[in-house]
Amino acid sequence: MRFISIPGDSVSELGGKANALASIQSAGQRANVNIPKWFVVSPAAFWASLSPAQAEVLSRATSEDEIEVALQFLTCNDDVCAEIQNALPTIMPNKDGLAVRSSAIDEDGKAHSFAGQLESFLQVASDDLANKIAAVWRSGFSARVLAYRRENNLGVLPPPPAVLIQQMVNAESAGVAFAADPISGRRSVVVISAVSGLGQGLVAGECNADTYHVNRADEIIERKLMAETPILSDEQIKKIAALVRTTSQHFNRPQDIEWAIEAGQLYLLQSRPITTIAHLADPDGALNLWDNSNIAESYGGVTTPLTFSFARRAYEEVYRQFCRLMLVPDATIQQHDQTFKHMLGLLGGRVYYNLLNWYRVLAMLPGFKLNRRFMEQMMGVKEGLPEHLLAEIGTISKGEKLRDALSLLRTMGGLVRNHFLLPTKIKSFYARLNDALQASNPPLEAMRADELAAYYRRIEAQLLTRWDAPLINDFFAMIFYGLLRRLSEKWCGDPSGSLQNALLSESGGIISAEPAKRIRAMAESLQGNDELVVLLCNGALPEINARMSDFSNLQSQISNYLAEFGDRCLDELKLESHTLHDDPLLLFRAIGQAAKNGHERRAPTSLQSEAEQRAAAALALHPLRKLVFHWVLRHARDRVRERENLRFERTRLFGRARRLFLELGQRFYADNLLDDPRDVFYLEVEEVLGFIEGAATTTDLRGMVAVRKVEFAQHRKMEAPADRFATHGAVHQGNQFRPIKTASIATLGDSRKGLACSPGIVRGKVRVVTDPRQAVLQPGEILVAERTDPGWVLLFASAAGLLVERGSLLSHAAIVSREMRLPAIVAIPGVTEWLQDGDEVEFDGSTGIVSVLVARASARTGLMKSSSC
Repeated sequence: MRFISIPGDSVSELGGKANALASIQSAGQRANVNIPKWFVVSPAAFWASLSPAQAEVLSRATSEDEIEVALQFLTCNDDVCAEIQNALPTIMPNKDGLAVRSSAIDEDGKAHSFAGQLESFLQVASDDLANKIAAVWRSGFSARVLAYRRENNLGVLPPPPAVLIQQMVNAESAGVAFAADPISGRRSVVVISAVSGLGQGLVAGECNADTYHVNRADEIIERKLMAETPILSDEQIKKIAALVRTTSQHFNRPQDIEWAIEAGQLYLLQSRPITTIAHLADPDGALNLWDNSNIAESYGGVTTPLTFSFARRAYEEVYRQFCRLMLVPDATIQQHDQTFKHMLGLLGGRVYYNLLNWYRVLAMLPGFKLNRRFMEQMMGVKEGLPEHLLAEIGTISKGEKLRDALSLLRTMGGLVRNHFLLPTKIKSFYARLNDALQASNPPLEAMRADELAAYYRRIEAQLLTRWDAPLINDFFAMIFYGLLRRLSEKWCGDPSGSLQNALLSESGGIISAEPAKRIRAMAESLQGNDELVVLLCNGALPEINARMSDFSNLQSQISNYLAEFGDRCLDELKLESHTLHDDPLLLFRAIGQAAKNGHERRAPTSLQSEAEQRAAAALALHPLRKLVFHWVLRHARDRVRERENLRFERTRLFGRARRLFLELGQRFYADNLLDDPRDVFYLEVEEVLGFIEGAATTTDLRGMVAVRKVEFAQHRKMEAPADRFATHGAVHQGNQFRPIKTASIATLGDSRKGLACSPGIVRGKVRVVTDPRQAVLQPGEILVAERTDPGWVLLFASAAGLLVERGSLLSHAAIVSREMRLPAIVAIPGVTEWLQDGDEVEFDGSTGIVSVLVARASARTGLMKSSSC
């Protein structure tokens, strides 16, 4: 037949709707689905019915008006009508009750449903069939269809629709059913809507319907009835639920079906994919809570696959080891293997804590409720876990409580032992680290790719699984810092925390403060040499390097600085970051700016000495308290100092890993496997090593890099996900990464409050810095930033004070600012949006309060150009 298509013909002849019915029928008994008899008038009939003039106008049409003119007199031609009338008695004996529906090629597809866009007709008599077919054709070119196509970028001129002719089902009830809830996204719930009689009014949205929800246990969990008597019986509801699930299994995706019941028999009228479900998360899926409160200090912004895979592996091994040090049974650790593997997540290209897994790790430790606050403080999360989630993670039986108490006693004994052994462990750790990171023989640049891979595996074995000293020290830093805070408040009358912060300032021996001190020293050596100061402030890097030989003393100091701190750069834990070895311009600018500003903060007396005198006066009449207080203070100072120093050793390890992978990138580039050596950062650690070791599942490194470059370019353009949000089910499917709630901001009129971390009162204008590479601080300006990492210390030397949106009392900014006597407040909600460049503020690093004195009217610029000082 020229113009009629039947099951088995191609999709181009049948169209989307009819092709779905044909596919189900081809499954035969396996599908067990009743479908009314049908055939299709193919698109060839449309073209045959056009006159030459109509066809010419349609082929040249560029507007809706021109299309309407071409089709306004369209009817089925005699050949088409004759073939249809001849076929009807054979295919459909009851030819006077027909349904006429559109079946366009791109209708009812996986991406676009065209629901309600084209015409359908019920109870069509055979002598009116030709008119209704022509009406369906014309509806395929209607204004609403053309608008739908424009909105979905489907092209201007649509292909003509095929027309589905079905035997009419004289329904007692009819409706639609969804294999998944299209509103909530619940994949396990079938939603059924039903009306009495034909379902045309329901599909068109013209009448209300009974609605039923059926779960995957075949239980009717919700009914919404339009009258006292339900339209469907429970048996009929369950049969319809089974039908929509059958069609969904057949097509391997949730379906939206139309159904009808006649004489107790259930019929399937059409089936199409639910096109909206892919954009919805399943609220029944596993809950994950994501938070970047503290980790953004280490991994801010978009982070490449190499860095994330390296960090994820490090966190897994380090915290598995932490649990062993806390004497958690090996069986418990093994039971939570997946928990350790998923401590971190990468969402929108940015690193987040998988917060529920952190609490699951915490819940493994004896005395969960006792030590929970310590972990929250260590992670620096802005808010704790909701109580109902804590109950799920930490609930234990009465018998388990006794075992937990006994385990807690054993753990406490282990802690005491680890406390006394800690100095020895730290010494051994330094020795092991120095041994692993000593100059390699041959040097990295001379190694083959397989030698570099073996060298990485050796470092991993020596250090990654033996990170005991930093872990124990961090844990005791939390304990002694918290104890000192409580004792300062309870015994010394210091609720603000200013005494504690002053006692921990200027402790000495903190290596992270050394860069700023050396910058100041180098700046002081330039006093009177205005020409060199201007060069360092404004000169291009080649120009500065060319002149350095004229200033041998400064050149020597800079070389020494780079040898020790060259890996301490912005985003230093991100392997893709450029270090000061790569580009020392930021260092030159910092030296020049400090020399130009020529100011230096010097307290008239030591803050630490004053604080010690205050504590001594408060404890004078309590010798036992005094003894305990000084013991806690001594250990707090030691542990905080070692915490920051051991983090510097982490910088050394990451620096070595960075250089190692860059060398591998060079090898891959030389062998024409990558287009650029730095493309290696778009591969994961095991993909790089697996390629060398024979364990790679994909060897097209260039192809993988190309795909990821496109995706990560999109991550950089998109708005960053919220700081804290929840996901359900598959994390990257349907979840929007939006905040759970709007965070409340502590305001006091024109003031805001954060965490006081370094005492001192400062008044001055603020400079809001988003990129320290481009920032220039004028004398007396206060540095305002969303976050800082060790690379920002180059700006600390020129700042009068520090205000940071993120951070905790033991973050890098807090520790270094105390050591440098730089007044500072961290964790000030929304400070980078609240303050603008040039605003004059006053803040007290002892109370954590920032007040605006004079607000500048102009909009905040966020950063200054580095072309001048």
